[in-house]
Amino acid sequence: MKLGLSYHKKFKQFDLGPGHPFRGDRFAKAMNFFIKKSFLNLPNLVLLDVEPALKKDLLRAHSREHVDLISRLAEKNLRYDADTPVSTSMVEGVLWIIGGALKAGKAIFEGEIDRAIALGCGLHHAGRDYGGGFCVFNDIAVLIEYLREEHGVKRFLILDYDVHFGNGTSDIYYADPNVLFISLHQDPRTIYPGTGFTDEIGSGEGLGCNINVPLPLLTSGETYLHVLNEIFKPVASEFRPEIILANGGSDAHFADGLGSLGLTYKDFHSISRTISEVSNRVCRGRMILMIGSGYNLENLPACWYALAAGVSGIEDIDLKEQQRPPQEPAVVHQRVKDMIKSLKNLLNDEWTCFG
Repeated sequence: MKLGLSYHKKFKQFDLGPGHPFRGDRFAKAMNFFIKKSFLNLPNLVLLDVEPALKKDLLRAHSREHVDLISRLAEKNLRYDADTPVSTSMVEGVLWIIGGALKAGKAIFEGEIDRAIALGCGLHHAGRDYGGGFCVFNDIAVLIEYLREEHGVKRFLILDYDVHFGNGTSDIYYADPNVLFISLHQDPRTIYPGTGFTDEIGSGEGLGCNINVPLPLLTSGETYLHVLNEIFKPVASEFRPEIILANGGSDAHFADGLGSLGLTYKDFHSISRTISEVSNRVCRGRMILMIGSGYNLENLPACWYALAAGVSGIEDIDLKEQQRPPQEPAVVHQRVKDMIKSLKNLLNDEWTCFG
């Protein structure tokens, strides 16, 4: 399969300032690591020609009032909220990143590539008319609405494996039966944004199309993969999406700093391989791995590389952890198994695979 990679040097402008956990040097550090590991030399890799998203692209997913508000804040160099400063340079960087997502989707549905990796993407805390959590626009939603309008794509599966719940994405598609949103994230009682519980299952025609799996602290890769096997795989097979959009990054790594899950480099590789295998089975391999999160710049490049390697067919990632991973508490796996059982019972009227 031909694999596309979206990246541009202007991504680094998505930088929220000195002392902030989200800095723009993450992109250059990741790309330098990819080069070190010879990832860019893969014979099936296509470097995508990225252009910035336009206002008309944003308006497919966001209200005009919200788009105009961000523009005004950027012009005056003001904050959207305490955690999300806004500037013209930062917004320009975000538009280039969203443009990378759009180019990846366009290249897939025009037959240039089969699947893609979109660096910097996964801005899942922005809703239709709000931002927050370092996000001012939601690239996932902008991409979905572009593909609907320009390429006639009808069914989407979003797998959000970020340590934080993707509240913005969930809100936008909460009542949409053609967008299946599955999120694995840290227990909302312990982390921003404080939502994403199992009983948030969608509404109206979208009932059952919002599936949340909140995970206990220090959940390991073994338990994480168990959730993918029990929830993601069967539902994806029944839903039959035309493309899988998988967003996350390195913040579920045990040493990230802003999260408290227990994943390792090897686990990220296994997660992306699992997503890749499911996409091969249900949607002809069409998928976009949207890699943007992570706040420990010492391990972020290796985590992003492990994810990229998993969808590219690289089996031996040859990465060593800088610290010893923590042990998953003995009660965690059983707690997750019990939660899965309850979640299946809650959803069995909407999904025959859980009946």
